[in-house]
Amino acid sequence: MPALFRKIDCVSLPVTNLSEGITFYLSLGHELIWRTGTSAGLKLGEAELVLHTDDRPMETDLLVDSVEDAVEDFTAAGGSVLQAPFDISVGRCAVVLDPWKNPLVILDLSKGSYEVDSVGNVIGHKVTK
Repeated sequence: MPALFRKIDCVSLPVTNLSEGITFYLSLGHELIWRTGTSAGLKLGEAELVLHTDDRPMETDLLVDSVEDAVEDFTAAGGSVLQAPFDISVGRCAVVLDPWKNPLVILDLSKGSYEVDSVGNVIGHKVTK
């Protein structure tokens, strides 16, 4: 059986000011990949460091092929669902709990990835599947 989690998609960090957050992480050598009005993605190896100004806490998002299939496999193995699958701009997302009550955020890229302009502003989506 292949591993359920393909890779770490991103480490997501709340910031109070997006521009200041971007400036700080750029000064540490991270490259801006994309930006919206409330969030930005910076290069973190093969993953992303996502800064956001909404009310979400810090989280690590794990990439799966299909959120619905992953939830089914995860619960069959003894885990549970904290937040049922929901749409996000690039695909689907859910929050699951392992048997020790550790929350795991899983997502798929079923809607593709961001299309950006020359300075990283999100201008649309490109379908990658």
